[in-house]
Amino acid sequence: MATTRPFLSLFSRRRADDFPDKSSPEYQYTEAVLAAHKKEGLELAVHVRWVAMAIVGVLLLFLIPMPDVWYYELILLALAINGWFMRRLGKVGQSRAELLLLFIDLALMTIGMVGPNPLSDQTWPHAMQYRFGNFQYFYIILAGGALAYSWRTVVAIGTWTTGLWAIGLGLSVWLVEPVPGLTEDMRAAFPDQPDMAWLLDPNSYRVDLRIQEIAVFLIVALAMAVSVRRFNGLLRSNAALERERTNLSRYFSPNVVEALSTNDEPLKKIRSHEIAVLFVDIVGFTEFAATRRPEEVIETLREFHVLMEKAVFGHGGTLDKYLGDGLMATFGTPEPTKQDAINALECVHEMMDEMDKWNAGRIARAQPPLRVGFGAHYGPAVLADIGANRLEFAVVGNTVNVASRLEALTRGLNARLVISDSMREEVIREGGHACLDGLLRFDGQDIRGVEDKLTVWAFERTAPV
Repeated sequence: MATTRPFLSLFSRRRADDFPDKSSPEYQYTEAVLAAHKKEGLELAVHVRWVAMAIVGVLLLFLIPMPDVWYYELILLALAINGWFMRRLGKVGQSRAELLLLFIDLALMTIGMVGPNPLSDQTWPHAMQYRFGNFQYFYIILAGGALAYSWRTVVAIGTWTTGLWAIGLGLSVWLVEPVPGLTEDMRAAFPDQPDMAWLLDPNSYRVDLRIQEIAVFLIVALAMAVSVRRFNGLLRSNAALERERTNLSRYFSPNVVEALSTNDEPLKKIRSHEIAVLFVDIVGFTEFAATRRPEEVIETLREFHVLMEKAVFGHGGTLDKYLGDGLMATFGTPEPTKQDAINALECVHEMMDEMDKWNAGRIARAQPPLRVGFGAHYGPAVLADIGANRLEFAVVGNTVNVASRLEALTRGLNARLVISDSMREEVIREGGHACLDGLLRFDGQDIRGVEDKLTVWAFERTAPV
């Protein structure tokens, strides 16, 4: 018994991660993915069955004479119809009806292979039924089962086939009388070679070969069952990873998630290159929030951030962080592109358009419109992740500070958007002249933290919002 335990453990071993809490969202999510896979597999298995039956049906027309072949064609038709019932009744999980239909499959095939053909007028010994290599057709059913069912069902196909074939062989040897004289004639033809006479004896069932057939089939079935069980485990792991990636994308930009998921240490290396930095902030939100219920404040922020986040992600930006009633976004992180400045400015234009629509809706609902300021700068920055156990992708440098100051400058200039001269020059270099329409030049602007006065470009605020 000790020698069988390692093999049986392939099926019976239970680990803590194999059986998570069935009420947990993780379990529900992975099981839903597995259920979808099995449903798709069942559909595929039925279609494979129909194709296989059609091919075998054509093949038999060339292998079996008329009218004998029609008996086997009828069996193939019955198997195809049984597949249709499986398609209708099959479901994910344990299904007695499905198992019954599988058993009918195997029984029909066994009867057709070992039983007499009612349409045949051949008088050869019944043992010759086992000489035609028909057993190999069971592998078609086994392959279909591996596509659609659990590893337990694959094992059932293996054991049922083994049992039915053994029963059919036992009944044949026990009940069917050999044709008189043939065995004696073989012995007389090979008096000095008894093994040859036994091999060529038409009455011989070659039980040794029959045992070999079912032993090999059972081994293949068990191996496929292990493979199916392992595949289901991999599918669960993949579903869990996909769920984690989906959850990750709720907190990080898609481009950062992609970098994190496709590289082992994508952000460890400290880098420095030019990026576009965008700051967005609701003007006067503190006063707005002071006179309203907390639920209304949070709902307003959620609506606002949904609009801003969509625009950032839609233009290939990275949502660096939420800043309460504002946000910081970067373009060119974690890797630079050929039009980071254009992407940033086009993102701002989409944000302003969305704010106009949103404010129009707020006014229609008798709610006050919100005023939003945008500031963008282009320049060098240092990029890396920081932290020990909880890592955060950080963008630091004077470029970030200047972008923040430019957003604050929108109050004094009564502007919706303020960008630096370097941002404008980079947009022009990238070929995005259309993005600059409507911007006005303001020279000699004092920026806190910057020694020299800067030239900035602003999109003036022509509406009360």
